[in-house]
This record gives sequence, C-alpha cells and structure tokens, in this order.
Amino acid sequence: MLKVAFLGAGRMSSAIITSLLTNKLYRPDELICTSADDGTGKSLSKQTGILYTDNLETLFTEAQTLVLAFKPQQLHEIEIVNANLSANKLIISILAGITIHKLESKFPHTNKIIRSMPNTPGQIGAGITCYALRNKLDNVDIAIAEGILGSMGPTILVLEEYMDAVTALSGSGPAYIFEFIAALRDGGIQAGLDAELAYRLALETALGSSRLLARTKESPERLCDLVSSPGGTTLAGLEVMKSRNFRSIIAETVIAAKKRSAELAKE
Repeated sequence: MLKVAFLGAGRMSSAIITSLLTNKLYRPDELICTSADDGTGKSLSKQTGILYTDNLETLFTEAQTLVLAFKPQQLHEIEIVNANLSANKLIISILAGITIHKLESKFPHTNKIIRSMPNTPGQIGAGITCYALRNKLDNVDIAIAEGILGSMGPTILVLEEYMDAVTALSGSGPAYIFEFIAALRDGGIQAGLDAELAYRLALETALGSSRLLARTKESPERLCDLVSSPGGTTLAGLEVMKSRNFRSIIAETVIAAKKRSAELAKE
C-alpha cells in the first residue's frame, strides 16, 4: 500500500523524498508524487524511483499520508471531491503562510493536520523544521510526521502563532545567508582578489565560522568580540556595519518575510 503522497514535486519534495530513501525510512514503491503539468513529477519519479500519477483521486484514496508541497496560491485548486477523499488522512503542509484553520476548511474530514516549515539545507540533511498542531495527534501520527520531517534534520514543535516568524527566519533565512556570502565575495573582489579565490574564502569562512559557533556554544556577540582587537582590521569593518545599521537591516528583512507569510494566508 502507498504510504506517503506528495502533492508537488519541487525542490522541497525532492529533498524530503531523497532523505526518506537515503535513510531507508520508506521504499520507493511506498511513495508517490504528482505535480502541475510541467514535467517535474515525472522527472522526480525517474530520478528517485518513486511512483507518479496525474490522477489526484488515486493519490488521495490510496496514500495514508499527504504532504502538501505546491505553491501556497494553488491550494484553492484542490477540488472538493478530492478534499473529501482525505478523510482521516494525516496531512502535512509545508505551504508558507497557510494556517491550520485554512487547511481545515479545505480538508474538513480529517483533524490530523500539521503545518510545518522545513528549509532548503534539508536537501543535504542539514535542515531544521518547525511544525505546529491544532489538535492532539496520537503517537503513531506524530512518529510518522517526525520521521518524514526529521529525515532532513532536527524538528521542533512550536505554537502555530510562531510559524510566520519561523518561515521568515529559518525558512527564508538560507537565502539571506547566501546573499551575505555573495556580498562577502564581492567585497573580496573589490579589495583586489580574483573572483574564484574571493568566493572560496567567503564560503569557507562562513562554513568554518558557523561550525565554530555551534561547537563552542558561545554567543555570536562573544565570538565577535574575541575576533575584534581594539584598533584592528576586524573592528574597522564592524564599525562600517554598525554605521549602516546592519542588524536593523537584517531584522527588517525577517519582518518583511513574516508579513508576506501572513499575507499568503489571505490570498
């Protein structure tokens, strides 16, 4: 019997499915996906060996767990007849901004609904996922959900009221980290380095600094102080960041993403 169906076959579905298969949590014949008419579902099926269908009725009927992994704006496209077939199914949503209440309205015949937000480092098992519940689920359903989401990295149960902020920080956060590394690279180029060397130094510095921060368990501020000698080069650079309100810019970035996450629920 099919166990998990993925509605959507984009990067995050691919990341979850790859992690599930790599960790041998499911066999390929226990997973199935569908997608928009863009070839992504067929391509994912070919790459991973999982099943593919363009028949939503089959998908809703036969799978035990449904993972919603399409664009949030596409939720309204699920027809009532298919939504009704979700009775008593476990539904795991990774749709940014879509509340549990809205999901309950779309799938009124099940109370086993989980709202989650993984992030793209999950593609290599280095992600983190927060999830929220409205109704208490039994241990079996929790184990299934944590197995699926936890295949990509740690999971954290949070109150749903935090999910828009989670989406803005850890969901969107990788893009902000990538942008910072790109900026560090560009700074190196402007300082006279060739592009290849500047990129390697920026990337390895970001990787090493993150590992150091995680391993020492010191605060970012403490490690920053340890690197910054009075009158030194690091402090000169940090003063520029401070004068341009770097932290405020990043905070505003997260708040803007949180606002957009809340807006998606209304579209």
